[in-house]
Formats: sequence, C-alpha cells, structure tokens
Amino acid sequence: MNTRMDEQALMERVKEGDESAFAQLMTIYKDRIVNFLYQVTGDYQLAVDLAQETFMRVYFKARKYRPIAPVSAWIYSIAANLARTEKKKISRHPVVPLEEINNDFSSGSYSLDHNDPGLMRNVRMALGRLHPRYRIPVILKDVEGFSQEEIASLLKLPLGTVKARISRGREYLRRWLEEGREIRNRKDGSENETENENLEL
Repeated sequence: MNTRMDEQALMERVKEGDESAFAQLMTIYKDRIVNFLYQVTGDYQLAVDLAQETFMRVYFKARKYRPIAPVSAWIYSIAANLARTEKKKISRHPVVPLEEINNDFSSGSYSLDHNDPGLMRNVRMALGRLHPRYRIPVILKDVEGFSQEEIASLLKLPLGTVKARISRGREYLRRWLEEGREIRNRKDGSENETENENLEL
C-alpha cells in the first residue's frame, strides 16, 4: 500500500472518530504544517496556533474530505486559508526565517547558497517582502514541493493564475537578490578602496 493510500485509510478512520488515526496524521504533518505557516507568517507562536486550528478543522471536518485529492493537499489547503485570513489582519510583512530549510530552489529563477550568510539574509528579506498572494504559491512549490496543478487545487485557483503568481514571485525574488548582491559588491568595493588608501598613507 502506498503512502497516499495509507493516509486516505487514516482519514477514513478519522471520519469515524478514531482518535489514534488522527494522532497518526498529526505525527506525519504537524512539523511540516508549523514550518509552512512559520514561513508564511514569520511568527513562530502564530504558526503553532494556526497549526493547532488547522488540525482541529481536519478532525471536525474530516467527513468533508474526498479521496480525489491527496490528504496532504487537503491539510495544506486548510492551513493556507487560515494563513491568508490571518495575513489580512496584519498590515506589515514580517521577515521569514529560512535557515533550516534544506532546499536549493533549483527549480526557480533564483539560487540559494546556505553557506553564504549574506545571501541568506537577502533571501529572508526578499521572501519577507513578497505579498502573500505570491509568497504562498512560491513556498508551496519551491519549499514544500507541490506541483503547480496541486497548488491550483489546494488554493482553489486557476492553474494559469498559479503559474503566473509563482513566476512573478520568483522574478521578484531574483530581482531583489540581485539588488542585494549589487549593494554588497558596492560596499565591498568601497571597503577595498579605503584599505588601499590606508596602505598608501
């Protein structure tokens, strides 16, 4: 039996009120959902609270789940909807920590080198600047590994809209990362000029 079938079997048990099955689903997804919500909101405690609300809805709305979609997509859709609702209440866009994300973003038009602290800071700042309409699809695609078709289903958006938002989000990230590199290069150049002047003295 594959993972998807295993999880759907768990969901069928959750529909019948099986708390042990629900506990197994939480074990599988709790950390992943908290991490996803943390990336979207930039607030760990808020991410934990929203994750708890997510799983409350999973339990009490289990009968609404239909096995035409993966369980993972259904759970993420609940989390994403809660995050979007919460973000509407927040006027500022917090910085999103990414130090612990093991992903090289190779599928995007930008690249990430975890050994470069300066670049990591720029990535955190750039992702934090993205509007949620772009940030959520980009995170789902480049960090969580969902396909564009799955994201469209998950967010209840047309596939073309999802593709456009991922493309636009990646372009913003690429542009902001390039700006960060240019600023850093100018700074490094200024420091080198100062050092040379000191040597001449």
